[in-house]
Parts: sequence; structure tokens; C-alpha cells
Amino acid sequence: MADKAAEIGRPMKFPHTFTSKLVQFPWKHYFTNQWIWKYYAIAVVVSIPVFKKISNLANSPENVAKWAEIRRKEAAEHH
Repeated sequence: MADKAAEIGRPMKFPHTFTSKLVQFPWKHYFTNQWIWKYYAIAVVVSIPVFKKISNLANSPENVAKWAEIRRKEAAEHH
């Protein structure tokens, strides 16, 4: 069965479909030779604690209660 797959598996001279273009794209070359991928990973790791801290501040019980009170007053003004 593996011999059959090896016979069929030769690449097209020019890939016509989007899927064949994705398969033949040199992903490994770009991941190893371009700086953007390394810095993107570093930026994601560094920004996760910052966004977690912002989320904790925004969803604190005091802030939620303050938001609910503001919305209650706003709803009372309209009715």
C-alpha cells in the first residue's frame, strides 16, 4: 500500500487548486528563516499575563457592582 502512495505522490508542476498550493508551500523554510514567527510567539506569551490582569480588574466584584448600579440608574431614567 505504501508503494502505491509513493507512485501517486509526485507534486504537480504548477498547483492549480488552493489545497495543492498549501500542500506544496515551503512552510518549514518560512518558519525557520523569518523573524516574524519567533517574535509573534514571544509576543503572545508576554501579552497573556497582561490581558489576564486587565480581565481580572474589569471583572472584579466591585467593578461588576458599580456597572450594575450605573445601568440600574440609567434604566430608571428612561422609564
